Amino acid sequence: MKPTRFEIAIALIDKKNAEDINTYECHGLQFPKELLYSQRMSQKLLQFKPNASRALQIAARAQHICRWKIARDSYPMDRVGYLKWRETLKKMHADITSEILKEVGYDTEFIERVSFLINKKLIKKNEESQTIEDVICLVFLDYYFEEFAEKHSDEKVVDILKKTWVKMSEEGHAEALKIKFSEKSLALVKEAIS
Repeated sequence: MKPTRFEIAIALIDKKNAEDINTYECHGLQFPKELLYSQRMSQKLLQFKPNASRALQIAARAQHICRWKIARDSYPMDRVGYLKWRETLKKMHADITSEILKEVGYDTEFIERVSFLINKKLIKKNEESQTIEDVICLVFLDYYFEEFAEKHSDEKVVDILKKTWVKMSEEGHAEALKIKFSEKSLALVKEAIS
């Protein structure tokens, strides 16, 4: 059976992310960092919203496509530099994904929808943009938070948790509280949201 254009698009996004020179260890195996991240985004999205649209599924999978190509330190290491870097990345992620979607035969309207979602436009106003933000936060909390917390002071961790919590919807909050945190992490989460 011939793969669908959706399956081909996902495979091409994965192929790009498999080129990541950075690796991430999980269960004693080394994975290309952004490939693992993108697969976790897809998995978390479908746990959270089993009926997610195709556009939303592609945007989640391509959220960090080729992220390693623009290094953080190529921008000033301050808040303004960080925000500029993030904006440049979003544009690159949307552009690379648009090229893939054109290649597999999606129409302009669909491609623009995916770009809109990758750019996380109108969070809090657009349901799918909010879903992608929730999923990003859930992936962070479920897979990367404990490791982050070990490297930073409790004060910084609580501050990051507060910022994360504000970005999420009520539904996202409920989902986050189902995550199995360590005792220490749970205490920090509770402190942040109290």
